[in-house]
Amino acid sequence: MAIIVSFDFPGAGQELYDAVIERVTEGRGFSRFADLPNTGLVSHAAGPVDGGFRVTEVWESVEALEHHARTFGPILADLGHADVQPTIFPAHNVVVR
Repeated sequence: MAIIVSFDFPGAGQELYDAVIERVTEGRGFSRFADLPNTGLVSHAAGPVDGGFRVTEVWESVEALEHHARTFGPILADLGHADVQPTIFPAHNVVVR
């Protein structure tokens, strides 16, 4: 079952986001989403919110997210954000263009 995941980073900005993406994608960035290896990630959006930065994603399953968390979890910890806990809920509907 697809899930929606939302990460809030209070006090953080685009600099943190860019640093995480740089490491997670090994320098490829998300500019070529279709070229990324199939990780179970369906969609990804990120942007500033009051007091911080938010990342919202759709994953094919909890297992796919957990597998990928083995990569980005240590990166977040290394960048001082080990305490960030996502909000996760089941997706009722996902539309991809």
